Amino acid sequence: MLSNVAQRLPSKELRPPVRGDLGSIALLLDVDGTIVDTATTPGSVVVLGSLHASLEELHGKCDGALALVSGRQIRDLDRLFAPLRLPAIGGHGAEMRLPGKAAAFAQGADLGSAFRDQVATVAAADPRIILEDKGSSLAVHYRLAPELEPTLKIKIAAIIERLAMKDVELMHGKAVIDIKSTQFSKGAAVRKLMKCPPFLDRRPVFVGDDTTDESVFALLPTLGGLGYSVGRFIPGTNGTFSAPRDVRQWLASLCGRE
Repeated sequence: MLSNVAQRLPSKELRPPVRGDLGSIALLLDVDGTIVDTATTPGSVVVLGSLHASLEELHGKCDGALALVSGRQIRDLDRLFAPLRLPAIGGHGAEMRLPGKAAAFAQGADLGSAFRDQVATVAAADPRIILEDKGSSLAVHYRLAPELEPTLKIKIAAIIERLAMKDVELMHGKAVIDIKSTQFSKGAAVRKLMKCPPFLDRRPVFVGDDTTDESVFALLPTLGGLGYSVGRFIPGTNGTFSAPRDVRQWLASLCGRE
């Protein structure tokens, strides 16, 4: 089962959990590039039936302590994984939903209409650029035009400087520029999540793949947790899965499907 993970440390404790650990851990899973394969556009990702089955079964085996931790909005996650409505952190930490409750929203500075309009103008310059307005954040996707990356970074940074915007964070991910307030993050949301049942008193195990997940990886040592990256080694993680298919295989193994 562990052949798909490049271990960074030899300690047995740092290997991915096995079935016998499910009663004591909380599974926290990023979505795009982690448990589903990255697609050319945000709307074209595919959730395999086998993954859906694994998540549903593991949610039960962990007594509900399984959550999706994503840059996507929770309503988008519900659409992707329907009819499952899992505990979730959405919008890079702007939203959080606990079992049996409606989504709660973090207090954060609005990006403002002037900024949104100017970023939209930059995105409209090329039809291959996709702008996602998530309410609490913006995502500028350029996977269809990777050569535009330097230009987009310069233009968006210039807008921030021109409007003298404070407390704004640019996160440069895989062919995407995420723009959000610094007043919330995935890491801060995970800290809150782990104080709430059924996550309370469990050991968090987080799997993520991108720069947007680094705030969670940085938090894990303070919670006694374990972190695993996907596709590349991220400093501070305990191991690296080669690709999302290997994460899905590991999740299936936790369900007893080797």
